[in-house]
Amino acid sequence: MLLNIKRTPGEKLADIIILVLSILVTIVILYPLIFVLFASFSDPRQIWDKPLLLFPAGFNLDSYAKVFENSEIWSGYANTLLYALVGTAINIMMTVFGAYPLSRKRFYGKGLFTLLFAFTMFFSGGLIPLYLVNKELGLLNTMWALVLPGAISAYNMIIMRTYFQTRIPVELEESAYVDGCNDYHMLFRIVLPLSMPIIAVMILFYGVGHWNSYFDAMIYLTDREKFPLQLILREILVQNDFKEMAGISVGAEYADQMMVKEGLKYAIVVLSALPLLLLYPLLSRFFEKGIMVGAIKG
Repeated sequence: MLLNIKRTPGEKLADIIILVLSILVTIVILYPLIFVLFASFSDPRQIWDKPLLLFPAGFNLDSYAKVFENSEIWSGYANTLLYALVGTAINIMMTVFGAYPLSRKRFYGKGLFTLLFAFTMFFSGGLIPLYLVNKELGLLNTMWALVLPGAISAYNMIIMRTYFQTRIPVELEESAYVDGCNDYHMLFRIVLPLSMPIIAVMILFYGVGHWNSYFDAMIYLTDREKFPLQLILREILVQNDFKEMAGISVGAEYADQMMVKEGLKYAIVVLSALPLLLLYPLLSRFFEKGIMVGAIKG
């Protein structure tokens, strides 16, 4: 039986205030994304006249056409996709293999190992020793220099370990061992299927990190054919390297060419962020299921 509880005027006013604040925060968060999207479809010459775009001004696709004509953008896309897929797969595998033993009560010495992992979160050898190690291993100017040094995050491993401890019922583990299940079967047939929410979160964390990373590539890679997308974008957006794409030359049409350059910036930003915007909806259903997964029924 549902009770009809009458809300007081103060509670109704609080609901209205919370709703208004939520709408304002949503607008503040979404408008930069909307502005960049609309600016990428707008006439670059009209962006300056309408600094606060609420819809595309002078709709055109010239900026996207010039981006698609640039071969380095496509090679950067392919490289970044490869680095993100391989790197994320290695990250997930190493994180799972590190977190599962540390989550088991019968693993002796897990406190010491957890302390050693946590120590690396605060202290490291630094960039120069890491560079020398990669050089001695022959990883320079290869994909492995971008994915192997950061194969596991101690912070993410501790999060996954805590998830295994709190979300996987001890009774389930005990019953599995009674039925003849060993550690490998326990991990791959019981723990991982019940841990898809935390795995989805880790895929998002690691995948976004690999997709947005450019510093490691700038340090370890020398061949432009191996540059990831973000390093190409850095050269374009930070160093204003638009000459090849926009055909910029000093002359009578220099002002118009500089306007085209502004349109290219927005188009490149949209294309670089598009994969991540498509990835989140695919993983969001696992976040929703994560609230109830692992609950123990009395």
